[in-house]
Amino acid sequence: MKWLVAIIAVAVLFSAAAMIALPRLVDVPRVQALVASNASQALGRPVRFSSLSLSLFPLPGVTLHDLEIAEDPAFGTAPFLTLERGRLQLRLRPLLAGRLEFAELALSKPVISVIRDRNGRLNIASLGVPAPSEPRTSPARPPRPGSGGTTTSAPLALPTAVKITDGIVTYTAQATGTPARYRIEGLALTVDATSPQMAFQGHARLMPGDVAIRVTDGILGASTAQALASAAVRANVTLDAGDIAPVVASASRSVMPVSGGLNGTLAVAGTVGAPTATGEIRLTRLAIARTNPKCSEPKRRTLEVPRITLAAGWRNGQLTGQPLQAEVARGTVTARLTADIAHGVRVHLDDLAVRGMALEPVLVDFLCQGYAVAGPLDLTGALAFTATRPLETLSGPGSFKIGSGKVVGRQALALIGDVVRVGGAVSSVLNADLPPSTFASPVDFDAITATYRVTDGVVNTRDLEYVSRAMKVAVAGDYTLVSGAMNLDVTVKHGRGEMRARVTGTAAAPTIRIVPASVLQNLDRERVESGLRELLKRFR
Repeated sequence: MKWLVAIIAVAVLFSAAAMIALPRLVDVPRVQALVASNASQALGRPVRFSSLSLSLFPLPGVTLHDLEIAEDPAFGTAPFLTLERGRLQLRLRPLLAGRLEFAELALSKPVISVIRDRNGRLNIASLGVPAPSEPRTSPARPPRPGSGGTTTSAPLALPTAVKITDGIVTYTAQATGTPARYRIEGLALTVDATSPQMAFQGHARLMPGDVAIRVTDGILGASTAQALASAAVRANVTLDAGDIAPVVASASRSVMPVSGGLNGTLAVAGTVGAPTATGEIRLTRLAIARTNPKCSEPKRRTLEVPRITLAAGWRNGQLTGQPLQAEVARGTVTARLTADIAHGVRVHLDDLAVRGMALEPVLVDFLCQGYAVAGPLDLTGALAFTATRPLETLSGPGSFKIGSGKVVGRQALALIGDVVRVGGAVSSVLNADLPPSTFASPVDFDAITATYRVTDGVVNTRDLEYVSRAMKVAVAGDYTLVSGAMNLDVTVKHGRGEMRARVTGTAAAPTIRIVPASVLQNLDRERVESGLRELLKRFR
């Protein structure tokens, strides 16, 4: 007990002595001026704080109040970083010798603003770039002449460790249109600068979307001779999200919400200003929702996508997936994905291949298409579109084949039926063998094939062919995806002849003009005359 009491007494005496000696060891106004000047010189930005206070526990240190780091003027006037309090821990042994050396900088709840301009330049690119023409000033009082304590005017050594807790980082991409904004919350980051290459690790959550981000094995090759943006960086990053719906909504502002889980691992390299990343991203249990007033109840339909995997890469504001692999409607989809994120979300799918995808869950159950068919789809081609307006901007060439299936869309059945019915007013009395009742219910077909090109949402084909036992239908012309506008030449070949028609208007209200000569060709003159006489009798 005597030893314990003695130890406590010594500790109390030491603490009291330190509290008395600390103000004498540290010239507060001079330290305040040196901290502001050296920090401004190191960052290449004005650094300001309202005041500086000394503290002894748990270790000697100084606290900076109302800290603010200025923004690059090219990006605005709002501060780059704001912080109520930041603490610089002092090394005890140099302090007792009359020297100031900082061991650690602790920042609690900093708010950092990261901005990418329309040219892809980050506001952090100028951090660490000296600006000698700008005067280095501090709000602190001038040093007291003849004061005791630390008197060195040499540059202060930077802290060998930095800790950030509960930080907030806002990210704004000033691309065309409405800027994309994201927010990183709960940032916890530790940086060890005891060696020339800084080691770092941390974690945070990306909002909206609540995506958990964890960074490990981080190395930053920074030096005082280069800007922070030019510093080499490498790290391992893991991503995990229960639902990506808020992230997709913020990125694309799409009318079709997308939900599902995300996880992935990425290896980061490059520089701070131009990082690159490679790895794998997995999307699971995706649900693409769409509300269509043309659908029967329920109006809101959902397409399930069990899995999408990306051999992901990131460079110069572009996300790549080479390859992208997906499972959709019991079929597979592969492609080379390129998404330009920096200049609006523009998506390119090259080497697109669809194999064995069932069309009924997509065209009937999800899209409620009036021209829907059921059958397995094989497709090759390429597509490009803007995420905010996918149908209006869809472009690319391709070819497809739909295997044995059925025409199930009411508008498709009605259109073919109307072509036959209008022509049938003549052909039926000429003993043609295609009664209009053929199209009163879904009909079987052997195959549908076509090559096509889509340009800004307008599909053009010259060789679409529908083949069934009853007939062959050839289609050439244009179809607009959004409005349903049609400008098509349709040829129906049946048992004893063919009919040609011009189809215009819209998918909901088509206008059909039969080419009369096509109904009468290949028929003998006597039958035509006899048939026409019978037809005219019906209109008396």
